[in-house]
Amino acid sequence: MAEQAQYEELVRQFSAFGAVKREMNRIMPADCPSGSAAVLTLLGRHGDMRMSKLAELLSVDMSVTSRHVAHLAERGWLERSADPADKRSRILRLTPAGRSRLDELFRRTTQLLAERLDDWSDDEVGRLAQLMARLRDSFGDCRAAPRPAPPAPERTTRTPASA
Repeated sequence: MAEQAQYEELVRQFSAFGAVKREMNRIMPADCPSGSAAVLTLLGRHGDMRMSKLAELLSVDMSVTSRHVAHLAERGWLERSADPADKRSRILRLTPAGRSRLDELFRRTTQLLAERLDDWSDDEVGRLAQLMARLRDSFGDCRAAPRPAPPAPERTTRTPASA
C-alpha cells in the first residue's frame, strides 16, 4: 500500500488536473458546452437510450439532463422519439449531424492531446491510459452507490473537573 504522502500528492495532482480539463473545454465549439459534449459522447458510446438512463450515466438530475437534451435537439444533433415499450418515455438517438459534431469534438481533443504529449513515448501514453482506466475501475460505478458519510468528529465533553 502507498504511503500517506503519496496519496496527498495524488490529491494535489487531481486538483491541478482541473487546468487540463479547462483547456480541453476551451477548444470546444461555443455552441457545444461540456455538458452537451458529455451527452453526445455517451450516446455515441452506448447508443440509443432513455432520458432516465442518460441522467444516470451523467450523474445529474433529470432537469439538468433535459436542458442538455433540449440544447442538442434544437441544433439537430439528437432526436427524441416515443419509446415503443412505454409511450410516456422518450428514446434519444444521435442524428447524422450529431455524429458529425461528435467526430469533430473527438478530432479536436485528440489533436490537443497529440500536441501536448508530443514528447511522450507511445508506451508512456499507453501507460497513462491504462492507469487512468484502472483508477476509474477502482472507484467502481460511483453513480450507483451513495457515498458514505464522513465519520463524525470525536466529541469530548469537558466538565469542571477536567478543565
